[in-house]
Amino acid sequence: MKRKRIVLLLFILASVILGLIGCSQGPDDDVGLKVYTSFYTMYDFTSKLAGDKVSVHNMVPAGVDVHDWEPAASDIVDLERADMFVYNGAGMEHWVEDVLKTLENKDLVIVQASMGIDLLENGEDYHEAHDHEQDHDHGDFDPHVWLDPQNAKIQMENIAAGLIEVDPGNKDYYEANLEKYIKELEKLDDEFSTTISALSRKDLVVSHQAFSYLCKAYGLNQLAVDGISPESEPNPARMAEIIDFVQANDVKVIFFEELASPKLAKTISDATGAEVDVLNPLEGLSEDEITSKEDYFSVMRKNLAAIKRALQ
Repeated sequence: MKRKRIVLLLFILASVILGLIGCSQGPDDDVGLKVYTSFYTMYDFTSKLAGDKVSVHNMVPAGVDVHDWEPAASDIVDLERADMFVYNGAGMEHWVEDVLKTLENKDLVIVQASMGIDLLENGEDYHEAHDHEQDHDHGDFDPHVWLDPQNAKIQMENIAAGLIEVDPGNKDYYEANLEKYIKELEKLDDEFSTTISALSRKDLVVSHQAFSYLCKAYGLNQLAVDGISPESEPNPARMAEIIDFVQANDVKVIFFEELASPKLAKTISDATGAEVDVLNPLEGLSEDEITSKEDYFSVMRKNLAAIKRALQ
């Protein structure tokens, strides 16, 4: 209820802003097709497909945890003026349903990129895929679908379909880019399959449960210290269970995330002697990574290298 009140207040403020700036807007202030994306991976996929045909804007700033981010009034103003909005869905963006209900922009093309993907339930270290309707309560499923390149292909297909809907004159261009990146994703999938199948160890100990799809795709066992949110805290019994597992199975590395605190991983490391390393769920990139031109493919290959070091 608190979040809904916040969203309502933001919308009221956004409406006032729209009224104020709408009167002074010049004819060249809003030229060209504009696409907004909910967080980094959606931005990266959309930018790759859109090329120079549309203007793509990411809503969550670099280095900010997407799980805790809330849209400001200016973000709602942007969506009111946008031609297309891309979000992951599957519970990743807790705010999106309430915000979309308030928009007056009925021409906005909305792409839920996770549509058509079998989601994995939260709460277990081993998962099974389930067919379902995607109007479920937030938190029932792991939303990190893009960490399996086969799911990333589906997401890019959904985004390309949205771009073609909003800009049908460039259909061939978007389809050509889609074909290009599907080949890149197939190559990445093959690299993961070949590398991981040769590893003797299969237990991946991570600070939070973001890697279910990656582990299921490549035959790894995810053991998560805590749940989906990187800032949640496990109870002492769970910490003891993880420490016992690490010691009993001679686990060499405890993984934490790029944009999250390494505290849990270091606590287990101190108790067991295991090393700590980064495994990036690609929820967002740091400013340094963006400056260095990192993207989905380069980060995924860094993840693969880290997994190989930990499990060989």
